[in-house]
Amino acid sequence: MWGGRFSEGPSALLRALNDSFSFDRELFAEDVQGSIAWATELGHAGVLEADEVSLLVESLRLLTLREGDYEDVHSFVESALRETLGPLAGKLHTGRSRNDQVATDLKLWLKKACDDFDALVRPLARVLAQRAIVEAATAMPGYTHLKQAEPVTFGHWCLAYVEMLQRDLSRMNDAKNRGDECPLGSAALAGTPLKIDRERLAHSLGFARATANSLDAVSDRDFAAEYLFTASMLLSHLSRLAEDLIFYTSDEVAYMDLPDALATGSSRMPQKKNPDVLELTRGYAARSIGEVTGFLSLLKGLPLAYNKDMQLDKEPLFRTRALLGVLLPALTALAGALKLNRECMRGAAGSPLLLSTDAADELAATGIPFREAHEIVSRERGHSSDLNTVLAKKNVYGGTAPDRVREAAHKALESLTCHPERSEGSPESERPSHIGGGSFAVSAAQDDTR
Repeated sequence: MWGGRFSEGPSALLRALNDSFSFDRELFAEDVQGSIAWATELGHAGVLEADEVSLLVESLRLLTLREGDYEDVHSFVESALRETLGPLAGKLHTGRSRNDQVATDLKLWLKKACDDFDALVRPLARVLAQRAIVEAATAMPGYTHLKQAEPVTFGHWCLAYVEMLQRDLSRMNDAKNRGDECPLGSAALAGTPLKIDRERLAHSLGFARATANSLDAVSDRDFAAEYLFTASMLLSHLSRLAEDLIFYTSDEVAYMDLPDALATGSSRMPQKKNPDVLELTRGYAARSIGEVTGFLSLLKGLPLAYNKDMQLDKEPLFRTRALLGVLLPALTALAGALKLNRECMRGAAGSPLLLSTDAADELAATGIPFREAHEIVSRERGHSSDLNTVLAKKNVYGGTAPDRVREAAHKALESLTCHPERSEGSPESERPSHIGGGSFAVSAAQDDTR
């Protein structure tokens, strides 16, 4: 593809370092999709005859990915076309560069990855919202500094994570909207010399618009960075959820029990039931922070426009999408199948120490300054009150009163059933097989106590 000015071919040492087909083959479907759109636009511009466009488009649609010694996915597509079309295959690259080609491929891939993100996160948020409805009045201790603080309900705890997940969904949708522009037609860096209608080209690929500056277009990886950050933020939230559940399911606390199918045992200790799914969630969250940091470090010093450093942008994206496709379904199943020990949870929530804040509030309601009430109750070290009454008092918007929790859970569930429109050209059938999803309903069996 580039050997004309060279007197000898690339050495094995260069190929080992430079070639990317082993991983960028992940972009094969997007490269074919972009090439079909480009061939069609070359026909509109008068560069190709109608029969040439038809031959190229038909051959591109018939291509299948295979193993081979190729520099990258783009050279594979061109080489495979040449086998069937001969010199006509070389016309496809007219007015196009691998710079705008790969930028387009990656944005097409990211749009689909965003759709997958949405399809994977919503089921987990829905399961938590469904459990919040069922467990709206299930009392448990709330914690600050990992010390028992005030009573809350398990439903309220579930909704705290629903809020986080909804922010993650919103962030990813914002990133998708910002990145929904097509670089194709920017060529190497200065724009194509052909009479291409870039808006028509963008729309044919399902983009909202064409990029406005060719220098920026071929070197912009903001969309990729935002995808990694949003995924990392999601994983940070999931890591917090995992840490809570590790604590709640510990032998010392025993508020709930993990489903057998999503826990592991010990090869040495027969009694062990280990929270490996949750521990791996924490571990992968740590790795995701490294992915974002490395990605931003890769970009921070690059001059305009394209640089080969950008070849290293893809593997973190591929790893992250694959991870979410495995991790989120597992967590969704786990959250739906948790078995609550309600008696234990309620006993801990009704401890006199946890009702101390309510006692101070009651004294303050009689006219005693709250600071004095606080000191009086702190000396008494405990308070006896009805737990249900204490919970019901927290009836402010966003509070843990069971009625408020039910109301908020129904509202969240309604919001989570409204799916945003998917990207054009990315139907469910095109999603990679490793990307999962699906809804997990809460059954009566999931509400059993230990």
